[in-house]
Amino acid sequence: MAYATENKHIIEERITSNMTLVKRITYHLMGKLPAGIESDDLMQAGMIGLMAAAKDYLPDRGASFTTYAGIRIRGAILDEIRQINWSPRSVQKKAQVLSRAVQEVEARSGGHATDRQLSEQLGISLEEYHNMARDVAASQLLYIDDDEPDHMIESEDPITVLEGDGLKAAVMAAIDHLPEREKLVMALYYQEELNLKEIGEVLGVSESRVCQIHGQALTRLRARLDVWADDELE
Repeated sequence: MAYATENKHIIEERITSNMTLVKRITYHLMGKLPAGIESDDLMQAGMIGLMAAAKDYLPDRGASFTTYAGIRIRGAILDEIRQINWSPRSVQKKAQVLSRAVQEVEARSGGHATDRQLSEQLGISLEEYHNMARDVAASQLLYIDDDEPDHMIESEDPITVLEGDGLKAAVMAAIDHLPEREKLVMALYYQEELNLKEIGEVLGVSESRVCQIHGQALTRLRARLDVWADDELE
């Protein structure tokens, strides 16, 4: 009985001392999501992840509890996000249209499709193109993890049927071949975990412009990975 009481006390201590970790991870992920997702829902999922971590943690496995809990909290929140149907069909359609435009322009030019080339391909103004890119950036959930790069791919994309090292290599290669500014934005956002305002300060551009660059990077990645997937499925 004494052991059970002591164990319960340890679990409770792990939970109470790491509640701020749940909040920090929640708000970090919220910064990557479109409006409409409630932070309370994600916070609750994160708390469930923390409680599970507190019960399951084994000190002899090497990782600190904070590290282990962070992984479980993040995973629980991502699971919650995946269950939310927050990407409107109209925005998904925009992503598909932009992806095809990138493929067509880059196949024709042999280089990186520029904002102006894409707007001309679509027959819209540059401002309208930038608005589309922002919408796509706001609607696509994108996480880059060194060990799980396939989290970049939306669940509805055809390449989700392809698994293994080939997909991971394709994702990494696609990122590596982005235009330098887009690659920098991706690195600052997903690896350095800066927000859009902070990235804008680094690049000397507006937050809105960073969102446009981010959206174009996502569109370019999706287009190139769709081509790769088609080749693999043939």
